[in-house]
Amino acid sequence: MSAATTVVVLIAAPPGLRGHLTRWFIEVAPGVFVGSPNTRIRDGLWKVLAERIHDGQAVMIEPARTEQGWTVRTAGQDRWTPTDFDGLTLMSRPRGSAGQPWTTANQVKKNGMIT
Repeated sequence: MSAATTVVVLIAAPPGLRGHLTRWFIEVAPGVFVGSPNTRIRDGLWKVLAERIHDGQAVMIEPARTEQGWTVRTAGQDRWTPTDFDGLTLMSRPRGSAGQPWTTANQVKKNGMIT
């Protein structure tokens, strides 16, 4: 991936957003777009994505002058959130319904079964 490559991932996007992105990106898998638009185009696209994603999710990974060489933007419902951790960008998972934390796979269910 070159230094100017941008990746956009759409999940449960409304009709038309995927087509809108194909003007500047190639769709390499369903909902995954790769391209090299300039900063002005990226900012304009992000504004459209953030306004029109509604109940879906959008993630944009773009080049930046950071230790990792990239930064990430997210929009939509139940999305993972970028979190700075000593200069590195990590992704925080959303909490489950009613603000409860996610359960781990090895926790015991109420019926005593281990999952």
